[in-house]
Amino acid sequence: MVIGVPREIKNNEFRVGLTPGAANAYVRTGHAVLVEEGAGLGSGFTDQEYLDAGAQIEAGAAAVWEKADMIVKVKEPVECEYRYFKKGLLLYTYLHLAADAPLTKALMDAEVTAVAYETIVGRKGGLPCLAPMSEIAGRMAVQEGAKYLEKTYGGRGVLLAGVPGVEKGNVVVLGGGNVGTNACKIAVGMGANVTVLDVNLERLIYLDDIFDKRITTLYSTRENIRKAVAEADLVVGCVLLPGRAAPKLLLKEDLAVMKPGAVIVDVAVDQGGCVETTHATTHDDPVFVVDGIVHYCVANMPGAVARTATLALGNATLPYGLMLAEKGAAACREDKGLLAGLNCYQGKCTFPGVAEALGLSYTDPEQMF
Repeated sequence: MVIGVPREIKNNEFRVGLTPGAANAYVRTGHAVLVEEGAGLGSGFTDQEYLDAGAQIEAGAAAVWEKADMIVKVKEPVECEYRYFKKGLLLYTYLHLAADAPLTKALMDAEVTAVAYETIVGRKGGLPCLAPMSEIAGRMAVQEGAKYLEKTYGGRGVLLAGVPGVEKGNVVVLGGGNVGTNACKIAVGMGANVTVLDVNLERLIYLDDIFDKRITTLYSTRENIRKAVAEADLVVGCVLLPGRAAPKLLLKEDLAVMKPGAVIVDVAVDQGGCVETTHATTHDDPVFVVDGIVHYCVANMPGAVARTATLALGNATLPYGLMLAEKGAAACREDKGLLAGLNCYQGKCTFPGVAEALGLSYTDPEQMF
């Protein structure tokens, strides 16, 4: 199979779909790898490193897309890339289709086989290809939130760690999953007062245990959310329903009870956001203000730490990518976890959460092989 790695063109996206080491793994198993010129530079990988790994360098994106049987990316294709879609192309990347009707339609119309990193399920459960970016995004969320709390960025002028004689900042984390846990780690490490809310009592017990009572855990109800955010300097939205649109936990009306200049970082923005006032932003223009509350809603946060993120992502996605390269879509028939990653196939929507969010007909992929 011919594997194509185009350069990422989303705003300030510096990651790349394959490291030279990963490209070599495909080459060693008998596949050809085409890398767009300069695709790895944002992550610190030169064209020569890819050549040394056995890949070929192509001068432009069009050649990579046209020659490839399988495209390996990081972020979902943007509109100008839709023209490269073709019947039977295997696209392996983050997709987040529940929040992107135009992309879903384009994939279905072209009969692209679309496998989404974020819905692949591991053999022991969990979302192995989403996990490393969740860890990074959770850690970055507090880092970025702390920055935008500074008065020079429009925030309240609060230092999360406080100083002797001055109270610490208050961080509220909505969702205690992978993103939320990592947000808690950084917030606790900074010395902030941390409250995490979730609807899973077992998860709250786990978090209370691992943080040795250094955080406050609350069951997530409308009342508890409003009470928590009223005292918050920083709110981190971390709710995830795999492959589905994120539920709106923080409503516009809730902003009225928050402190002026408080910051919201909505990590769930890829799935539409868990804050009603969220809309996706970019690293070039990362924040906006609604009712006096600073919103940071960058849809590709890990792209700012491209080398770390690319290496972490490659570790997780390579094993499934090699399976797809070896057997094509048929690999999904043999691995139920990989089957869960299949979002579009032969012009059909094959992931229930996407169908539900976009009002599409759902086709059970197990019936298609």
